[in-house]
Amino acid sequence: MRDIAITGFIFGLLLFAFKRPAIAVFLFTWVSLMNPHRLTYGFAYTFPFAAILAGATVLFMFTSREPKKLPLTPVTVTLFVLAAWMTLSSLFALEPMIVWLEWNRVIKTFFMVIITIMVINKPRDLKIFVWIVALSLGFFGLKGGLFTLASGGHFRVYGPEGSYIAENNGMALALVTVLPLMWYLRSQVSSKWLILGLTSAIVLTAVSVVGSYSRGALIGGVAMLFFLWCHSRKKIPTAIILLSVVALIVMVMPAAWFERMDTINEYKTDDSAMGRVNAWKFAINIATTFPLGGGFNVFTPRMFLMYAPVPLDYHVAHSIWFQVLGDHGWVGLAMFIMLMVFAWRTGTRVRKFCAAQSDLKWASDLSRMCQVCIIGYAVSGTFLSLAYFDLYYDIIIILVCLEKIVIPKKSWPYKPAPTPEVK
Repeated sequence: MRDIAITGFIFGLLLFAFKRPAIAVFLFTWVSLMNPHRLTYGFAYTFPFAAILAGATVLFMFTSREPKKLPLTPVTVTLFVLAAWMTLSSLFALEPMIVWLEWNRVIKTFFMVIITIMVINKPRDLKIFVWIVALSLGFFGLKGGLFTLASGGHFRVYGPEGSYIAENNGMALALVTVLPLMWYLRSQVSSKWLILGLTSAIVLTAVSVVGSYSRGALIGGVAMLFFLWCHSRKKIPTAIILLSVVALIVMVMPAAWFERMDTINEYKTDDSAMGRVNAWKFAINIATTFPLGGGFNVFTPRMFLMYAPVPLDYHVAHSIWFQVLGDHGWVGLAMFIMLMVFAWRTGTRVRKFCAAQSDLKWASDLSRMCQVCIIGYAVSGTFLSLAYFDLYYDIIIILVCLEKIVIPKKSWPYKPAPTPEVK
């Protein structure tokens, strides 16, 4: 029954995408982030919804008369160049038998990023996109938070099988990254029931992050919450909510959780932490030896035997930075960092442009929260291998579309007027 409901819902809405390809983009984003078909037990579990939705989006772009605009900004140009470099490194990959599977998945992600940017041209569509991104993962935050409270924090929180967030660490990073968007949505609604519902979802999502037992996500969560408080316009109410979350965590989580988090201070005696250091040194050795990097999926036991300081201590990258470094070399890592810097600066330009316009406050607040999302992803990602996770690129989509929609084209590249000197 669940399979039929999800399939009927997706294909029923897809009929309306013939004239509005943005609907197909919304469905693709929902499927790629939430993986609702992985919550079924029948034919829908392995049905290729994402591939069909991606193909339908491209097809409907030609049947629709709605405008399709791809702004050539530092972000989009860097994305194209990074995709080209990843393809080049894959052609000379050290593991040619397994490189193309990941290349196919990542290039599809980049392709859909470009398509999504092209079809989202209205504030309404962008706001719908933000709701979909936030609630697709907020569902698991709500579910995981309730599970953590009910179980007393004795079991870890996992995501749907076969997705980027299947593992507890991946789930935690996703929730840390999406929390600022949920906070943004809370600030935009006026209904008391919606405010209460989103506040509850935010608190439970924070509890779910803790219930994942992910140390990297804990560090990223602390950094993200600090920036969230700094960027909040109502610092006292925000501080009350954040302190309430901390108090709830202290009361609920068992001693085993505190013991695991305490190993952060004793990383030199922790086998898992030292294994990560070994993987990071492996990435440096690969990038130093091969200018193009090792290609996707270079972190394998066979490669560790040749290039790792401790050959038998095999680990995945456990870091977005070292994952990209090992896969695509120093040049690839530089492009990856540039993409993040340009995305951040896009948010800054939007905020400055909207600062004196009350009707664009929603855009200013959204760009601010997207920057907080980037902080959460960057810090948590330092200890987790999710360099190609869809959610991060959805944040980039939001920022690029904000600039495209809010700032008039004639104003590009926008530079705020200099502040007059006070004599």
